[in-house]
Amino acid sequence: MKLGAPRKKSGWVMLQVLLLHLLVQSVHSQKSGNKLNITNPGQSILGLAVQLRRVSNEKVVVDNGIIQVTFSSPQGLITGIKYSGIDNVLDEEIDDRGYWDVAWYEPEKALEIDKLEGTKFEIITQNEEQIEISFTRTWTISKRGSLVPLNVDKRYIIRTGVSGIYMYGILERLEGWPDVDMDQIRIVFKLNPKKFDFMAISDDRQRSMPSMADRDNAKILAYKEAVLLTNPKNPMFKGEVDDKYMYSVEDKDNNVHGWISSDPPVGFWMITPSDEFRLGGPIKQDLTSHAGPITLSMFTSIHYAGKEMRMDYRNGEPWKKVFGPVLAYLNSVSPEDSTLHLWRDAKRQMAEEVKSWPYDFVNSEDYPLSHQRGTIEGQFYIRDRYVSRLNIYGKFAFVGLAPVGEAGSWQTESKGYQFWTKADRKGRFVIENVRAGNYSLYAWGYGFIGDYKYEQNITITPGSQMNVGPIVYEPPRNGPTLWEIGVPDRTAGEFYIPDPYPTLMNKLYVNPLQDRFRQYGLWDRYADLYPQNDLVYTVGVSDYRRDWFFAHVTRNVGNSTYDSTTWQIIFNLNNVNRVGIYTLRIALASAADSELQVRVNNPQSEHIFTTGLIGKDNAIARHGIHGLYRLYSINVPGDLLSLGDNTIYLTQSRSIGPFQGVMYDYIRLESPFTT
Repeated sequence: MKLGAPRKKSGWVMLQVLLLHLLVQSVHSQKSGNKLNITNPGQSILGLAVQLRRVSNEKVVVDNGIIQVTFSSPQGLITGIKYSGIDNVLDEEIDDRGYWDVAWYEPEKALEIDKLEGTKFEIITQNEEQIEISFTRTWTISKRGSLVPLNVDKRYIIRTGVSGIYMYGILERLEGWPDVDMDQIRIVFKLNPKKFDFMAISDDRQRSMPSMADRDNAKILAYKEAVLLTNPKNPMFKGEVDDKYMYSVEDKDNNVHGWISSDPPVGFWMITPSDEFRLGGPIKQDLTSHAGPITLSMFTSIHYAGKEMRMDYRNGEPWKKVFGPVLAYLNSVSPEDSTLHLWRDAKRQMAEEVKSWPYDFVNSEDYPLSHQRGTIEGQFYIRDRYVSRLNIYGKFAFVGLAPVGEAGSWQTESKGYQFWTKADRKGRFVIENVRAGNYSLYAWGYGFIGDYKYEQNITITPGSQMNVGPIVYEPPRNGPTLWEIGVPDRTAGEFYIPDPYPTLMNKLYVNPLQDRFRQYGLWDRYADLYPQNDLVYTVGVSDYRRDWFFAHVTRNVGNSTYDSTTWQIIFNLNNVNRVGIYTLRIALASAADSELQVRVNNPQSEHIFTTGLIGKDNAIARHGIHGLYRLYSINVPGDLLSLGDNTIYLTQSRSIGPFQGVMYDYIRLESPFTT
């Protein structure tokens, strides 16, 4: 049978299928007290079949009896979503309600936003079970400067019995096309502000939200995204800070988020069943939902990474990638039920989507089905002779396939596909459903520094099953540990995070200890705690959980003036190998327009090491606790050290503004090699 052609069923068989579907939905509703996918239990059974109506040359409507979606044609913008008593869950007072966009620019030119509006509409699949439609645009040289140089194919799928829209895009540039940089690719939904006022990102990050009007009337703080709500319509928000970056999530946890309307009780959720099309690995952070009400599907961005992660194409480089599918999912409950059922159901639906990945209903040769993908497995060990004479299980390490590169290159890789998993407590890992292609195998994890890369490239072919067996990583190590500060976990979360200013708080983060770093203005608290002299940490006396500030920032001295800061680590040596070389390991969790210099025992001496100017991840300002990971191994000649007390001076020398600085992940001093 031709792919996408309608499947023939007798009317009686079709009626049986639809009756069974309705019965299953009814039983689910009775068990959970949730009428999720049935907006009107008395509606026509035949209405559950998916229907497409070409209303006009400018409008296409797809309806499965549960959800009705209106698209502009041939642009492919989502202009309306009718569901469960709401004529349009999107904001009808603005034109841009549901759309894709790309932030792009040609080198040395201004940033542009392209909403990827199509010029051609096409039906890909149309039968009683699903409809897949396409909105395409072909780039030509005559469009240079006005449109991002990409061929665009935006796809939407609506299936019978599913209260949502599956969305994916195929973006392509051909060989020889102009140089271009792309900072961001995403899908945006702007919801009806009269309905949706409660946002949920995770089990412990949920709250009623201020409106965009509240933000428009607020006081802008240090940057435009952060505002102090001075005169909100709802007085409960007065005096709070709102900032979309407060609601960022690591990609490994960014599977479902969205909004709830209380009248009628309806939820709108963005579900991402796979991270394969995202960039930067499992702990890359990005935006989710925020005040508007707005819900995003972030495919790529330079957030918490900077320009090192941008997609830059030079010398006519060709490229093609499928982003998605993701699911915009809607659900509802009866007015008598708690709207929190909507969040629980959204998580249930997310789990179902993850289990179903890769989807078997996507009709594109660029999207490989399960049998066209491969699997790799193995067991990951750590070998550190100064920790254990035996190999250590790489328990809970992150292991992944990403485009071929150097160790650690995955965290700034932005063009290909990545596939990550977490090893079990014995270091065993399985990575399934990998697209065919050539990859490097990478690993890293909690408790050890650096990045592992398997010595050979990995080639995945359709249906292949590969076992690399035991693989062993030897983290950087020259000698035994003399002392250490922090935990090697690629974040600064274990260090001291101060209380926020009482007048600059977000109430969502008052109680959860793990999210204290998301409060606004914590960088300025350093000057309150250290108004004259900088931080001094004494090994064996100080405790990094209370004595090591989470970010090495500048000091605000007033009048928009900032000073560089120098931290001290004081440690005692009972003996010194004056002809040996000690090793100072400094792992950074973040850097923003900063330069870290290291001196030993004389703050006025020439530094023995400098990073030079590094970092654009802006994690300090964006409440991120980490950005890009960097590891430095610094030789410390023994003749610089003394018996008794010694001091290492760490200077962050750049001091133009408040957000310059670094976050440390872990610091360790090793003595010279011993057998």
